[in-house]
Amino acid sequence: MLRLEKITKRFGSVVANRGVSLEVGRGEVLALLGENGAGKTTLVSILYGLYAPDEGRILLEGKEVRIPSPRAAQRLGIALVPQHPELIEAHSVAENLALGLDLPPFFSRRGLLGRLRGLLSDHPLGVDLEAPVHRLSAGEKQRVELLRALLNRPRVLILDEPTSVLTPKEAEDLFQEIRRLKARGLAVIFISHKLDEVLAIADRIAVLRGGEKVGELRREEADKDTLIRLMVGRSVAPPPKAPPPREEVVLEVEGLTVPRHGFPVQGVSFALRAGEVLGIAGVAGSGQAELLEALAGLRPYRGQVRFLGAPLPKDPARLFALGVAHVPEERAMGVVGTMSVAENLALRTYPRYAPRGLLDYRAMERDAEGLIARYRIQTPSPRTPVRFLSGGNVQKVILARELKDGPRLVLAMHPTYGVDVGAAEEVHARLLDLVREGAAVLLVSEDLDEILALSHRVAAMHRGRLVGPVPREEMSRERLGRMMTEGRA
Repeated sequence: MLRLEKITKRFGSVVANRGVSLEVGRGEVLALLGENGAGKTTLVSILYGLYAPDEGRILLEGKEVRIPSPRAAQRLGIALVPQHPELIEAHSVAENLALGLDLPPFFSRRGLLGRLRGLLSDHPLGVDLEAPVHRLSAGEKQRVELLRALLNRPRVLILDEPTSVLTPKEAEDLFQEIRRLKARGLAVIFISHKLDEVLAIADRIAVLRGGEKVGELRREEADKDTLIRLMVGRSVAPPPKAPPPREEVVLEVEGLTVPRHGFPVQGVSFALRAGEVLGIAGVAGSGQAELLEALAGLRPYRGQVRFLGAPLPKDPARLFALGVAHVPEERAMGVVGTMSVAENLALRTYPRYAPRGLLDYRAMERDAEGLIARYRIQTPSPRTPVRFLSGGNVQKVILARELKDGPRLVLAMHPTYGVDVGAAEEVHARLLDLVREGAAVLLVSEDLDEILALSHRVAAMHRGRLVGPVPREEMSRERLGRMMTEGRA
């Protein structure tokens, strides 16, 4: 069906892909694995017409094709579901789906709804066509993106980290849809960092490292350890157990209420001690993001919040100066894309580089080089604009900036979102190092394995209310699932 032959792509002196050859056939799922910066996104961008290869060729149904634009890719039958939904929030689901259709200049709303219902009648992933997109959960938005990609009956479907914002139940629904599409002859390229998902859905697995293909296995030949060694060149151990928490209370929350659309965050109370990790799970849109943003000084709230016995300031700059770090839900909210890696690493502490009012760029870049090495940020130089980095490396920039000064409290929302298994291991190790030093960590994650591996206590958000916390030793995935979906411990 689709074949890439010796694809090479360079950006200046950086070689993003070097001689990569891949193929995927009808009714087959090819999984694409690799560390952050391994070249996966570049390869997908070439297939979807966002970049042109410097060398190599693309064959579709045995014929060489050129893909100068996304529109050309769509005409060839290649569809992409991006990692982050690219929907117009102010419009309805139907209006967003209409953007993927060839429609006449004047088309009635009733006619659009009728046509969409006809096109989607055989799709089990149902959505409310008249719902405003801004009211949808992250999982529902991902579902809309998938339906938009499928409307034109593509021959090849590229899924870029499709489960990164989905709950386990939503992910399983997606896999059922992939199996159905596969049975109809669709060729699927599935990109993910989640090895369990890859082993569950893929027919073949190709691994990139440093821009080159370093291995390709059939699913029955693969296991997690083999894939990890191909990806990062070594085995990855599970995170070690953190020592018991100390007696000192770092964060006290009483009766916290945060206004928002849908169910407001209300009546949230808990205490977090030094050296403790409190993990919070929840279906997307249940209020966990608003909870962390309120504690980080980014949202107004009512209720009592004390940090080290004193009222918690509502100013993000003062909070950071006091030792409160924040890893935001959206990477784009944590960096300035047009600024360099060094400048982004210094955003919280730039006054120290300007004692006389002028920035000392040499000192800033020297410190940045140390953080780049420590957090293994793959960047051509400290002067590279952050927007040129892969998503996982942008996440590493945020983590390096927030954790570099040894905070007393870490408010972490999906800290390993979009990073590979090797980088996730390093993030977990750094968080646990801080915990051993006496830091408290409030960890929000949709990766239940991450929460269960790192936390001393576990809670869930359900319709704006906190369920739990429950000691980790009394917790199971099944119990946590009930807490998330039914609101009972």
